[in-house]
Amino acid sequence: MDRLLSLLLALLQPLALLAAAPLFTAVVGRFKARLQNRRGVPLKTPYRELRKWAAKEAVVARTASPLFRAAPYIVFASTLLAAAALPVWETASPGAHVADAIVLIGLLGLARFMLVLAGLDVGTPFGGMGASREMLVANFAEPALLLVVFTLAMTTHTTNIGAMAAATLHGAPVLRPSYMFALAALLMVAVAECGRIPVDNPSTHLELTMIHEGMVLEYSGRHLALMEWAAQLKLLLFAVLTVDLFLPWGLATRMSPTAWLLALPLLLVKLAGLALVLAVSETVLAKMRLFRVPGYLTLAFLLALLGLLSHVILESAP
Repeated sequence: MDRLLSLLLALLQPLALLAAAPLFTAVVGRFKARLQNRRGVPLKTPYRELRKWAAKEAVVARTASPLFRAAPYIVFASTLLAAAALPVWETASPGAHVADAIVLIGLLGLARFMLVLAGLDVGTPFGGMGASREMLVANFAEPALLLVVFTLAMTTHTTNIGAMAAATLHGAPVLRPSYMFALAALLMVAVAECGRIPVDNPSTHLELTMIHEGMVLEYSGRHLALMEWAAQLKLLLFAVLTVDLFLPWGLATRMSPTAWLLALPLLLVKLAGLALVLAVSETVLAKMRLFRVPGYLTLAFLLALLGLLSHVILESAP
């Protein structure tokens, strides 16, 4: 019975994230519309767009190599594997032994690497511009993200995401300055990694501002559907990662359907709260100029470094 539940959970968690990713993006858009006194599009619009793109034939440029055709599948598979490593509503997930935060960052790095190569492959100006900007963001975002992981690992003595969540869940309810700095850094990095305002604007195709859109501009049909679905899944992945590491209260600690039913509503409430925070930030902030992005991500790195140093200082204090 336990093996059956383990197999069911191993299949359900990534599939649930995959199915909910377009909905999470739609919820963020609906919150933004309400904050701007607009009605907003229906919540099923992202699903309609994915279905529309998937039904169309993929048109590929003559100058494209086989890498251009394979990139959408690799990007989608890497992001899905990263999502499968996350404990969504239970700390002791079946994939807990491979749910390492550094592995997750590596899988996301592989997806970014293939996305950048695909943007460069066709040889269009917009693809090359978006790829160069993406690597600029990655050079500053990945060190900050790794430093956030190291800050939490020094407290929990592990880089396993499920073990980190369990340690925070069962630990003493104290306010740790290191966690506050790490949370601020993770939120800033997540905005940059997912191409949201103020680093990027996912709803524009202006050549002076786009980063992610520039790399997928040559894609169409099912290839575009895979790229956009992977981007939506990545946004939800960072939201769940934030919940797992900093707000794990409510996660199930045993493999039981009853515990899952109790944990799932709390997870939805926390994700809705993060969606509202993202919508508010994108409403009150404007897209920054590209040359200011390194300073923004350097601030995230410094916040993560302050979290690490504050943990070391407090632990060494008598």
